[in-house]
Amino acid sequence: MKKSVLISALVLAMVLLSCSEGKKNLHYPNNPAPLVQNAFIKLPLGAVKPEGWLKRQLEIQAEGLTGNLDDFWPDLVNSAWRGGDGEAWERGPYFLDGLVPLAYLLEDERLISKVKNWIESIISSSTDSGWYGPAKNKDRWPLAVANKVLMQYYEATSDQRAMDVLLKYFRYLHDTPPDWPDKDWRGVRAMENAVTGYWLYRKTGEKWLLETIESIQKNSRDWTAYYETFPWDSAAWSEKRIPLNWGPEGLTAHVVNNAMAIKYPGLWYQQSGDERYKNAVFEGIRKYDLNHGQVGGRFSGDEHLSGRSPDRGTELCSVVEYMFSLEELYQIFGENSLADRLELLTYNSLPGTTTADMWAHQYDQQSNQVLVSVAKRDWSTNRDQSNIYGLMPNFACCLANMHQGWPKFTQSLWMATNDNGLIAVAYAPSKVTAKVGKGTEVIIKEETDYPFRGKITFTIYTDKSVKFPLYLRIPGWAETVTIKSKDKMSTAFGGSTIRLDEKWKNGDTVEVDIPMELRFERRYNNSVSVLRGPLYFSLRIEKEYRKTKLNYDNFSYKGSVDWEIYPCSSWNYGLFADLSKPDISFVVYENPVKEYPFADSGDMVWSSDSSKYVVWQSDPPVIIKTRGIKIPEWGMKNNSADIPPRSPVKSTGEPEMITLVPYGSAKLRITEFPLIDVGFMDKQ
Repeated sequence: MKKSVLISALVLAMVLLSCSEGKKNLHYPNNPAPLVQNAFIKLPLGAVKPEGWLKRQLEIQAEGLTGNLDDFWPDLVNSAWRGGDGEAWERGPYFLDGLVPLAYLLEDERLISKVKNWIESIISSSTDSGWYGPAKNKDRWPLAVANKVLMQYYEATSDQRAMDVLLKYFRYLHDTPPDWPDKDWRGVRAMENAVTGYWLYRKTGEKWLLETIESIQKNSRDWTAYYETFPWDSAAWSEKRIPLNWGPEGLTAHVVNNAMAIKYPGLWYQQSGDERYKNAVFEGIRKYDLNHGQVGGRFSGDEHLSGRSPDRGTELCSVVEYMFSLEELYQIFGENSLADRLELLTYNSLPGTTTADMWAHQYDQQSNQVLVSVAKRDWSTNRDQSNIYGLMPNFACCLANMHQGWPKFTQSLWMATNDNGLIAVAYAPSKVTAKVGKGTEVIIKEETDYPFRGKITFTIYTDKSVKFPLYLRIPGWAETVTIKSKDKMSTAFGGSTIRLDEKWKNGDTVEVDIPMELRFERRYNNSVSVLRGPLYFSLRIEKEYRKTKLNYDNFSYKGSVDWEIYPCSSWNYGLFADLSKPDISFVVYENPVKEYPFADSGDMVWSSDSSKYVVWQSDPPVIIKTRGIKIPEWGMKNNSADIPPRSPVKSTGEPEMITLVPYGSAKLRITEFPLIDVGFMDKQ
């Protein structure tokens, strides 16, 4: 995008958003004084429902690990959080943090019954002091997660008992001395409590809640100063100064802590109003990208921050926590770049680290991942099995915590605006039911195959004509977007936010066409990644799935399995393409979106009908054909693809046709390609 166009888009976004500043939504509470008013307002759980392929994706999750895990994994079967004598720390709350929204988004009675079984035990555990949860747990950290569980449960059910437990616990935090040491998880993650604390304040207006959050902010790890100085940059990584331990400093280099903490200065901004805290958020994101950035919007951390090379891993927990942080931050600041990144994570990094049937997950994913096996790799601290797809390939935290990704993303597709309208935050097939204008309830149905296609149709359903503003976020990567509303055509530029303030009647439609032009991103060693819309594309590598057995019981329950995946075709290709002429060098093919949206031909998927694994035979919704040339000197190193040779690469090999598939569909992949020196080839 040209600089002048970008500036125009940003100015337009600021002008349009200023229309709602200083106003107050009549139906959904924003921050009351003395808090800073947020840009947008999250709708209660259940207001946004999945449709189309997204609903199917959530159904896959319900059919896979999320819907079955507490039936066979001992840490949940015997969890002290549900009245057992087993694990009493974070795993129960982590699991519920995804199960609760999934159950109510799908209106799945089987899952809702599971939720109620857990919640009844949690509610009954509340004591006179305000402390709750298993009696043998004395640590505040898992309660920070359980708070979010009860918050979501209350939104879905209006069960006042959940609200009472939360208020009693926050009163306990208010009345007891601070206990947020930097050497422990509860200290470095203390501000996670502020997510629920501010929600409670919006509901009740109790001023002592703000005193509680202020005490937590002032007596826990200072992440704002961390982002301002950022000690663990690329130089610290190359010079081996990043502390690979679990002490106070090592915890600041831990990838999941970083993914959670990026929202903490933003949360506190609501109360402080100090621009320093807002600036820290965006400076932190910039420094993550600069020093540890990976494709798919994430940053590396194969337990600790580990640089930009495509052989580095990223832990699944950090992906879902980064997503949640961005969802919270978008509500606060309304900055479209946050939603752009949320889509990148959701549509690439999240499906890329689970099997298509969601019966197995990785602990660490790689951008260039050509072998999935139990073997020594150059992780910072993780174990040899960390990149297999399985039940529990490394620490069990990801097995417990992965479930929040898709449901919370679905909840955040739409938000309310301060001028009694709605904004489409991220795009996916969905349906939102909400009050707008002076109190009229409307339904907006969003029909689309986005992110695989760029056409989106919104249909408004209302019992009577109603005037309200409908906002549309225009992705920052888009050039010119066409919008048709009430037979009027308009255009918008990437990065802007469009406000359609109309008197809407039943059946009115808004049609949005976002051109999915190919674009290219320079990565490690000047390599190239290919993007179309919010999707990264990776080399399709023919593959063989092999069941393996680790040093724990995978329980062989329904589809629970541990997979190694071996390449059956060459992977060491450089792109032989003129990037200035993508229409000539690349051919895009669109296919139907089928039962498993993020599966590729040759993947193994669990068949509940036959109770066995079968081979998936269909292509993903989009594939790209282009040409590549093998680079014989580019090989393996420590069981991973070696770092790509610096581009442009001189080669005398013969061009071959290669296929690129969405990153989320590629369980083996090359995503950061060396670029062949086309000029050198022309001279041969």
